[in-house]
Amino acid sequence: MSEPARTQKWKVVSLAFGFWTMLALSYTASTVLGGISEGHPVAWSRALSWNLIDFYLWMALTPLVGWLGRIGAQSWQRFWTLHIPCSLLVACAQSAVMLQLFFWVCGPNPKGNVYTLTNLFHVEGIYKFHLALLTYWLMLVVLRGMASHHSLKDERLRNAQLETRLAQSQLQVLRMQLQPHFLFNTLNAISALTIADPPQAKLMIARLSDFLRLTLEERHAQQVPLSREMQFLESYLGIQKVRFQDRLVTHVDVGDTGNAMVPSLILQPLVENALRHGLLTKTSGGELNIVARRVEGDLHVRVEDDGLGLPEAGPVEGVGLSNTRARLRAMFGDAATMQLSRRSEGGTRVDLRFPFVECSP
Repeated sequence: MSEPARTQKWKVVSLAFGFWTMLALSYTASTVLGGISEGHPVAWSRALSWNLIDFYLWMALTPLVGWLGRIGAQSWQRFWTLHIPCSLLVACAQSAVMLQLFFWVCGPNPKGNVYTLTNLFHVEGIYKFHLALLTYWLMLVVLRGMASHHSLKDERLRNAQLETRLAQSQLQVLRMQLQPHFLFNTLNAISALTIADPPQAKLMIARLSDFLRLTLEERHAQQVPLSREMQFLESYLGIQKVRFQDRLVTHVDVGDTGNAMVPSLILQPLVENALRHGLLTKTSGGELNIVARRVEGDLHVRVEDDGLGLPEAGPVEGVGLSNTRARLRAMFGDAATMQLSRRSEGGTRVDLRFPFVECSP
């Protein structure tokens, strides 16, 4: 048995011992005070012995009653068929053992009418058996209630774990869809440069290698600090700057939000979309702006370009944008939004908003 399991076991035993002891002391006080009020004082030692022996025996029988409760829980017919005879047997055995032990510990009562063990059984037997029968059924109800509570709690925990694993799997699928999409575009660019400009093709391969290394280092992380996300983005932009040279101008301003947790690789598809619809539509090149700010309890991230802007018929979301929207919805639900809009001065703006959560130190 492991150390945590052993510690938990002793904790349960200690709580059970404390519960039954307090119950015995309570009944003892009630018996003694009741006897005093009725003018028939009861010796503390005999009342305490009676209750301690009685309740400690029930404490020892608790695992048996719990086990019988689990066996009979499959159907009501089995429940009654099992527990009616078992309750009679257990109550009879507990009463007999309890009265025997009490007589051995305390002996005959010199102030009463009980002088022998036979007399003790005759005077107290029926009362004790009736009380033991009630105690058995009360324990059974309490133990089954506790078992049902733990079962429901475990079921909820399993369902929550399954939902978490499902969400993580869905997010991982969405994330993996982004990487082939980006790789195909990059490899096509490298293929074109191998003939037109081999040194640049070699440089792009090196930067692609750096990007993939950073991606693999965080392959299991669904969220990363924004500062780490910017490392991914700088590596990606390094690849694009090989393609576009001086035509690409970037401005990045994340202020003091570098410690905010963001979905990993959340910005790369937005930047890729901005470059495709911004730079590739202009012969003179263009600008790319990335700004992040904390607004109350949310993180606002904006990616904008100065390209031709959204088509008149409305935005058409490709793989990158649709996956970004799906990932935000899966991770944050209604607490996250992604909005595409046309800039008044020309170009396209993408605004992300989701809860601001600082990374652990």
